[in-house]
Amino acid sequence: MPPTELTRELWLLRHAEAKQDSALQDFDRPLHQRGVEAANKLGAWLHQQHLLPDLWLSSPALRAITTAELVCGQLAVAQTVIDKDQRLYFKGVGAIKALLAELPQTSRRVLLVGHNPDFERLLAELQANGQPAERQALAFPTASLARLAMPDEWRGLSAGCAGLIAMTKPSSL
Repeated sequence: MPPTELTRELWLLRHAEAKQDSALQDFDRPLHQRGVEAANKLGAWLHQQHLLPDLWLSSPALRAITTAELVCGQLAVAQTVIDKDQRLYFKGVGAIKALLAELPQTSRRVLLVGHNPDFERLLAELQANGQPAERQALAFPTASLARLAMPDEWRGLSAGCAGLIAMTKPSSL
């Protein structure tokens, strides 16, 4: 389905770069300074483009929630808009699709902040009707944002139901 026929947007934001620290549990890893800078840069770009999600959902992992908070700060949005959902922390594509199926129908632009490999796999599945080379080219570096045009219903998302609007990487800003 071409993006122009779709009316909702799903935004997948991979958390910004985190510190590698073997003394910490994966869940508790903070952002690296480069990650802080990249998240702020992306948030400033969203502000410049007048892009604002109407629903914010984040993995509760420290690096993901911090990324969401930094983006909120750049958009002058209260951090209280961010809802944490455990299904965004390495629970797989099925769990993310179940989360999406529960979204209010009034949600038009939904931002999910989470992790690879789940986001890469979800992006590949939702765009499964694209060319294989095109899908493989969609690497998902930290602090990158994929914007997808979605069908009218959040429930029952099938392979190939979405169209990629844009993939924004910090290196391109």
